[in-house]
Amino acid sequence: MRVLIAEDQVLLREGLARLFADRGHQVVATVGDAENLLPTVESHRPDLVVVDVRMPPTFTDEGTRAARDIKQAHPEIGVLVLSQHIDTTHAMVLMSRTGFGYLLKDRVLDVHDFLAAAQRVADGGSALDPNVVGALVRPRPSDDPLFALSDREREVLELMAQGLNNPAIARRLVVSERTVEGHVRHVLLKLGLAESDDGHRRVLAVLTYLRAPRTRRS
Repeated sequence: MRVLIAEDQVLLREGLARLFADRGHQVVATVGDAENLLPTVESHRPDLVVVDVRMPPTFTDEGTRAARDIKQAHPEIGVLVLSQHIDTTHAMVLMSRTGFGYLLKDRVLDVHDFLAAAQRVADGGSALDPNVVGALVRPRPSDDPLFALSDREREVLELMAQGLNNPAIARRLVVSERTVEGHVRHVLLKLGLAESDDGHRRVLAVLTYLRAPRTRRS
């Protein structure tokens, strides 16, 4: 099996490469960001792409967007998405395709099962983490406007509600301002706030958060 690995964390990226190589698979390339992923896929045409959900530059959903683009351009290539946390953005569309998998990163610790899942995806099958499946099929509460937000996006919105600006949020979360800008942009889009003055949209987002059922904000 010819494998391409896209993961921004160097230790995990090299660990995955060693894991596949030790089991006799060929790691044709590794990349650390989503921007270079598709061109590298075009160059090497691997059997399997293993991709992290959150990658530079914004660490939001670059990985799943890249996975979608790969499956659209090369449906024959298996794509296995790995995530630290459940993020269902784009996942429902990808689940309908053959040769797709979505696993939480702690599944890598069970080496035998992980490699079996990777091979299954490369062969055109599927491998879906039970926790991911549960999140995808869970009924959407009609009274919860924050349902579509990821845990980190909810955290950013909560800090916005506390009156913090982007630089202050970046310091609180120990991330870059560019990463925070990406989270804020996704919050505004997912809340359906039309393009307008950014300050006005920010206020509307905070009002949505404050009006949401308290039990859904935790």
